Amino acid sequence: MRSPLIGATLRQRRRALGIAQAALAAQLGISASYLNLIESDKRNIAGALLKRVADALGFTLDEIDGAAERRLVADLGELCGEPLLADLGLEEAGAQALAGRQRDWGRALVRLHRAWLDRGQAVSALSDRLHQDPFLGDAVHSLLTQVTAIRSSAEILQTGEGLDPARRERFVAIVDEQSARLAEVARSLAAFFDKDAAGTRSVTPADEVDDFIVDLDNHFPPLEQAAAAFRADAAIDGDCSEAGLVDYLRREHGVEVVLRPVQELDPAGVRHLVSFDASASTLVIAEEAVPATRRFELVRLACELHGQGRAVQDLLAEAPQLTTDEARERARRALSSYLAAAVLLPYDAFLAAARELRYDVDRLVQRFGASFEQVCHRLVTLRRPGASGIPFALMRVDAAGFTSKRFPLPRLALPRHGPACPMWAVYQALHVPGTVVRQLVEFPDGQRLLFIARTVEKSRPAFLLPRRLQSIMLACDALHADQTVYATGLDLSSSGPAVPVGPSCRLCVRRDCVYRAEEPIVGR
Repeated sequence: MRSPLIGATLRQRRRALGIAQAALAAQLGISASYLNLIESDKRNIAGALLKRVADALGFTLDEIDGAAERRLVADLGELCGEPLLADLGLEEAGAQALAGRQRDWGRALVRLHRAWLDRGQAVSALSDRLHQDPFLGDAVHSLLTQVTAIRSSAEILQTGEGLDPARRERFVAIVDEQSARLAEVARSLAAFFDKDAAGTRSVTPADEVDDFIVDLDNHFPPLEQAAAAFRADAAIDGDCSEAGLVDYLRREHGVEVVLRPVQELDPAGVRHLVSFDASASTLVIAEEAVPATRRFELVRLACELHGQGRAVQDLLAEAPQLTTDEARERARRALSSYLAAAVLLPYDAFLAAARELRYDVDRLVQRFGASFEQVCHRLVTLRRPGASGIPFALMRVDAAGFTSKRFPLPRLALPRHGPACPMWAVYQALHVPGTVVRQLVEFPDGQRLLFIARTVEKSRPAFLLPRRLQSIMLACDALHADQTVYATGLDLSSSGPAVPVGPSCRLCVRRDCVYRAEEPIVGR
């Protein structure tokens, strides 16, 4: 994706505020002609000048540096993959122009598209139930039975003038009983349809959490500060060992830590292999949990009991993206995980080690005693201004190809719905569990990135259940690849060999690709 067009946005805001171009240029310390070039999108703007412009016009950096526009372009890109619009030949360039020059119209289209998806999914869900759900068939049969009984009894009562009082009372009782049953069936049917219609949304709680994290660039200074405060105050050993954390919880908070088979955890705890009973002051961790997971959960609870959870709550309170209780709960867990990672992998020490080890994930795992996924997550959060690491994207998929985590880059919009290109390393790694797969890839527009992926295996509750394989992928611009160990032996020149990939089959213009799973709907 090319650089964002923010000139029109600046010009519109300046005019809305009634500021002359010459006056704003003087305030910024640049010439009026240079400001005119910026507003005409003929000069890029960044760094200190970008900050001065933002302050002068009342923008946040997120609004003016193109981050908001890039997210809007990614959302508009979903329309390019919509089969209903295939004949229009929508292209990304149009989405970029719309997001840059008519942002509100772009947002309106995204809202309408998602509302249309909501309606379509509700209709599909109800259609499936109408054809397949046994409850509906039983309910309709019961409804007809009760209606028939009521009608028959009513006819007898209407025409049976010679009925004795006992028989008349019996038929009245039948009508009353069947009417009550009919009302119950009607209420059940109403609840059945209301549940389906209300429970189907194109913007899921997971989507809302993704938007919340991406909007803040997956970097939370309040949580970094809370992690540093915990390490300073908790009086545990320097590397936060499992034994030290267990001792801290017992000594400072009276919490006992016990290991039990995963089958003994409550249903909510099985998913995360941990369950905390506040009334009994007991933290139960599944025996199947690996050491890195145990240590992570110990830190998570220790931070919450120490009071660092307030930083999480403050961030949630200021998150307009989270509109449901489920989304807020998912976000709370994501932020508490961020906080735990910041404690176990302190920002400055981890960044220094990452640079020293050339971002070798396996060596970082060994040095910090963390899991492969925990290290990858932490690498993505190294976004502190003036002390940032390589800008990485992260993607996690399961064996079915479902994307369960996504942290995109400005020029790499990871799929929100549906699979990405089947040639991406994140899918290739599923064929070789435990092995790091690296790729230097090139997109149709010439953009080059480095992909690093590896499959990890999650604990499973029982032997008879299938293996839980997930693939974790980091991605960075090829311009940063030489800072990593994974570039060793690669020709990083613009003419060097690279794997030809695309965003997804629907949006890829490589028509001769033998890996294509479905026909493209762009470039027709």
